[in-house]
Amino acid sequence: MSFSLKKFLPHLFVLLGFVILSLAYFSPVLKGKKIYQSDIMHYIGMAQQQKEFAKSTGEETYWTNSAFGGMPTYQLGAKYPHNYIKKLDLTLRFLPRPADYLFLYFLGFYILLLCLKVDFRLAALGALAFGFSTYLIIILGVGHNSKAHAIAYMPLVLAGIVLTFRKQYILGFLLTTIALGLEIVANHFQMTYYLLLLVLVLGIAYLIDAYKKKLLPHFFKSVGILGVAAIISVGLNATNFLATQEYVKESTRGKSELTINPDGSPKEVSTGLSNEYITEYSYGIWETFNLYIPKFMGGGNREDVGKESAIYRAYVNLGASPIEALEASREAPMYWGDQPIVEAPAYVGAVIIFLFVLGLFLVRGRLKWWLVGGTILSLLLSYGKNLDFLTNFFIDYVPLYNKFRAVSSIQVILELCIPILGVFALVRLFNDFQKNEEKLKYLKYTVIITAGLCLVFLLFKSTLFDFEGLRDDRYAQAYGEPFVDALVKDRKALFTSDTLRTLIFVLLSAGTVLLYIKEKLSEKLVIIVFAILLLFDSVSVNREYVNNDNFKPARLVDKPYQLNAADKEILQDKSHFRVLDMSSQGQSQPGRAAYFHNSLFGYHAAKLGRYNELLDFHVYRNNMNVLNMLNTKYIIIEEQGQLLPYTNKETNGNAWFISGFESVKSANEEIKALDSLDTKTKAVVQTSIIETNNFRNNFLVDSIASIQLKEFRPNYLKYESNNSNDGFAVFSEIYYQPGWISSIDGKEVPHQRVNYVLRGMFIPKGNHIIEFKFEPQVVKTGSNIALASSAILGILLILGVFYEYKRSKTDA
Repeated sequence: MSFSLKKFLPHLFVLLGFVILSLAYFSPVLKGKKIYQSDIMHYIGMAQQQKEFAKSTGEETYWTNSAFGGMPTYQLGAKYPHNYIKKLDLTLRFLPRPADYLFLYFLGFYILLLCLKVDFRLAALGALAFGFSTYLIIILGVGHNSKAHAIAYMPLVLAGIVLTFRKQYILGFLLTTIALGLEIVANHFQMTYYLLLLVLVLGIAYLIDAYKKKLLPHFFKSVGILGVAAIISVGLNATNFLATQEYVKESTRGKSELTINPDGSPKEVSTGLSNEYITEYSYGIWETFNLYIPKFMGGGNREDVGKESAIYRAYVNLGASPIEALEASREAPMYWGDQPIVEAPAYVGAVIIFLFVLGLFLVRGRLKWWLVGGTILSLLLSYGKNLDFLTNFFIDYVPLYNKFRAVSSIQVILELCIPILGVFALVRLFNDFQKNEEKLKYLKYTVIITAGLCLVFLLFKSTLFDFEGLRDDRYAQAYGEPFVDALVKDRKALFTSDTLRTLIFVLLSAGTVLLYIKEKLSEKLVIIVFAILLLFDSVSVNREYVNNDNFKPARLVDKPYQLNAADKEILQDKSHFRVLDMSSQGQSQPGRAAYFHNSLFGYHAAKLGRYNELLDFHVYRNNMNVLNMLNTKYIIIEEQGQLLPYTNKETNGNAWFISGFESVKSANEEIKALDSLDTKTKAVVQTSIIETNNFRNNFLVDSIASIQLKEFRPNYLKYESNNSNDGFAVFSEIYYQPGWISSIDGKEVPHQRVNYVLRGMFIPKGNHIIEFKFEPQVVKTGSNIALASSAILGILLILGVFYEYKRSKTDA
């Protein structure tokens, strides 16, 4: 591993180019502005309490009361001890967000292609194709940062695996360990799971190749090395892994005990998410061509079609002023595919898909087959309910597949594979493995397929498609049939213009390849031309959806919510309570109430499962007994455009003694019992809990019995009780057994789940101090494992560098 500055300089210039491009695309960050991301705004609201706690105490809380009644912060950006792989990640993300993620896209893909022995110029070209893939830019615009984060490290993981299979065991092992550690630290397990599916496809291709070449010992040695790398990388992230594994069982991703829906109908029994929820965002079969023609299906749900559009004239005909019509036409519902909401097409690029098709003919061997296999698998699985036999098979039989929703997002795999094969088409074009006559023949095949497809769509568009969307019936009822006719006309216009656009890029790409084969262009010029084509192709589409308009002054992004009159009035109350925001503002900004108060609602993809069921069965139906037991002291309502805080004087308070239990045998009976239960005097408890703890069913509650909350923090609660009789208290706190430790007068005692989601505890007569502390064991255990794994990796890294250094000296 000899080091030469001259040898390294080209890579340094490429990396500098990536930095410049990343900052250029997101240039407002240079002025101190920040991108406004809707999902991140929700996250800021959800995470505000834990951030304020850390700021004021210097400690990390792993529980927040600010959202959904209370929940762990494991999936809300919790910071863990000895998380050194996270420090490395932060070092790599040195650019302002979101330029940092775009740079990571470029960097990881560039390193992958270098590890595949691609010339650095072509590697840089491939990095541009991958990084500017429209879907990867769109997710930055809406705030799917952890998804982008995980995608960015995918190529780096593949690079380590490829090196290992190429017998560069030490470098491959170290790179895989670090890269996979970084991939996991991104904390988007769905993307990491999809990467694993691609790795399995790659492994099968390498296994078949090893069998044919009689290299099975090498294959299994590589697999063993990669297995050790995976174990250490998991160890580096042990705290997050253990915490997530613990939490997922209690979340909506875990198994529900209910077998009924809120309306009493039978519920689909599943160990994960329901099929309907998993496949809600399923890619349409025809939508496949969005990858090749950006507005094949109209683009997104809100497209700017301008003043010359039919929809503009339709708005004018409906009585809108020219200004109103223009504003409306800037958010025209052009998308006519199968998915509920689409921000933008998942456009990969006409130029890179042209090269991909050319690569199907030019490229040979295992590389081609794992790339094609990964592309086909991801495309078929993205169809979801539109290819239900395959989707249902994966949901029912492939481990963990039913834990993730939005199956269309698996297309990130093909968005990774297509540029690799596209770059290798140029690699094969530039080398002498095939004669020019053969290359010319394959070019003709490619043009026939890619250009021919465009011509078919242009000639037969009205025969093949009706251009009508899922919501067009509603538009017809609201605005009349002429409005829908205008939508269809504009959709056809977009379809035609973008198909012609793709055809032009195909012909320009084909012409460039032809000129090279005819020796009219040099390699360098071909690379420059394709760099220009790729950038113009992708960036021009991306800028329609993510551009300078997405940025706002930093103060508005860092503090996205402002106090209103209702908030100010509620915040004058310094006691401990919850808030229910029923206003339109609360619906459109679900993280807002959590930013200022302890909210019943919030925004999270994996809420606590039982609490989510309580919302569906009772809270959304305004069951006041349930709202009272949740200590809902204030309800924000909207009257004539004014936000008003209604004070609920019937709330049960923070804790109360009950006179007895209503015993039930199942979760179904338990949640239904809350329909009529007087939560102030009774608690519903499953019979198994009563029998296990040998509880009696009646308690005497006299007028002087009291239990009061004296101290509260997100992870700590202290009560004082006074009762002349033995009693049972219900605490208006969400039950989460792993981590919450309860004690009476300093002696640890158990507490139980009551009223489906709350905590309850037997308290002997007399005066007592009751405390709840959230001290999750998984954090302690995981941190120790992470520390040990980091030490092991550090030692192996030093030994590996020393070994390579000694070997380079010997070779010299």
